[in-house]
Amino acid sequence: MKKENVLITGCGGMLGLAVYDAFKEKYQNVVATDIDLNESWLSELDVRDIVQCEKIFNEVKPSIVVHLAALTDLEYCEMNQHDAWRTNALGTENVTLLAERYGATMVYISTAGIFDGEKDEYTDFDKPNPLSYYGKSKYHGEQFVERFSSKHYIFRAGWMMGGGVKKDKKFINKIFDQIFKGSTELKVVDDKLGTPTYTKDFAKAIVRIIDSGYFGLYNQVCGGSCSRFDVAEEFVKLLDLADKVKVTKVDSDYFKKEYFAPRPYSEKLINLKLNTRNINYMRHWKECLEEYAKEYHKLYHGKI
Repeated sequence: MKKENVLITGCGGMLGLAVYDAFKEKYQNVVATDIDLNESWLSELDVRDIVQCEKIFNEVKPSIVVHLAALTDLEYCEMNQHDAWRTNALGTENVTLLAERYGATMVYISTAGIFDGEKDEYTDFDKPNPLSYYGKSKYHGEQFVERFSSKHYIFRAGWMMGGGVKKDKKFINKIFDQIFKGSTELKVVDDKLGTPTYTKDFAKAIVRIIDSGYFGLYNQVCGGSCSRFDVAEEFVKLLDLADKVKVTKVDSDYFKKEYFAPRPYSEKLINLKLNTRNINYMRHWKECLEEYAKEYHKLYHGKI
């Protein structure tokens, strides 16, 4: 086990538990922080507050900083643009500058949402053109990390799945919530394409790639691509509910009032650099969803 000090920001969210577990297996001293102290192992840190940041960096003296803290709700970011910039952009600036001051390796989590969807799929080398304020603020973070951190890793995730009922705020949990409340028909868009990203694979891969020492920016998503409809249909099958729950295709206009933030037609990423360097540790999305769906299956069928 390595003796380096690791500082994780924003560790109370759906990716946080997987990252915390992955780093605890490898490193002796892992300090996980968030503004929402929803776990006993979390310490308080608001990345927007430079004084708080300076204090915790001085206490931990990290050699690795994993920056998860972000606002990820696209609609919230559209309606609260200043907050999106303060958190996703300025918060990243604060953490990056201090990581560099302490000589720490900076790990930044970015998103497929930085692309405009004009292409069918995107490699690590395609030029971003974000449509939403969420995407714009996250892309600013990418650029800042690349410019001001001499030792960094940037990992672009796709459609995140993981964290379970308690923490998953994304698509899988929203679908399950409808089913659990008795819905027998799900309306799901088939005109948005992407690549799912399983939190457990994503976190374990980060640890292994840090070990490689190959700094830089990487697309890191599960194998394969799909539509939201494909994911929902597969999830319903894995719950053994295909004969009880119908998945109906709709286009994005069906949800235009609820999901009004601009979203690209395609967010499909290709792990070109990881594949070429033979350090791609992400499984196919269907294999990951099968694993992830087991806890939902148990819950739905009353086994937990």
